[in-house]
Amino acid sequence: MSNLTNASPLIECSGLGRDYIMGNNTIHALCEVDTQIHHGELVAIMGPSGSGKSTFMNMVGVLDTPTYGSLKFEGEEISTLNDDAHAALRNASIGFVFQQFMLMARTSAVDNVRLPLMYAGVDRKQQNELAMQALDRVGLADRSDHTPAQLSGGQQQRVAIARALVNHPRMLLADEPTGALDSVTSEEIMALFKHLNDEGMTVVLVTHEEDIAAHAKRVLRFRDGYLVSDSSQAQAA
Repeated sequence: MSNLTNASPLIECSGLGRDYIMGNNTIHALCEVDTQIHHGELVAIMGPSGSGKSTFMNMVGVLDTPTYGSLKFEGEEISTLNDDAHAALRNASIGFVFQQFMLMARTSAVDNVRLPLMYAGVDRKQQNELAMQALDRVGLADRSDHTPAQLSGGQQQRVAIARALVNHPRMLLADEPTGALDSVTSEEIMALFKHLNDEGMTVVLVTHEEDIAAHAKRVLRFRDGYLVSDSSQAQAA
């Protein structure tokens, strides 16, 4: 990655588009998107089903590549990188949090958290140290030996967030992170995201819930593949 100052965008999209071929039809999933996400932002991505928000998330998370346009991560054009380079960028710079937690059922919290470090080739002692630090960061160090079945839904999502943090990513990308939680637990998880954001972590979350999006400092709304609104929290409230 380029050694840029934090004044430079973390993500920069210029004329970004993604088409999918379905038989004889072309689906324009994302159309001419121009936007930036800066270091330290807390951004919500919203839109109805089929609006393009999931496609945009996949682009920002380097899970898919554009059909046209430019996509830069910290100033580096990533749309032309090969699959191995995409994987390396994801592993080093992006932490993913999902609606269904995606934890290994018979594995302790600390072992779930250290999985990304195993794949990165970090030695076992450092894996445990870093995993425990990440669990402590989300307030679950005292539950490190518990399996998912021994944890509440909110605690399981905290383990998933710790796993996303363990590699010290540049950005957390959360896809409907409160979708499987009750309203009280959802507020607790959003408070954690806000705390991490206050510490300087860039957080991008996809949600269909207005009360969850209201926690964000900025809301991007998609419809029919187009970015139709980019508003501050005050405007979105």
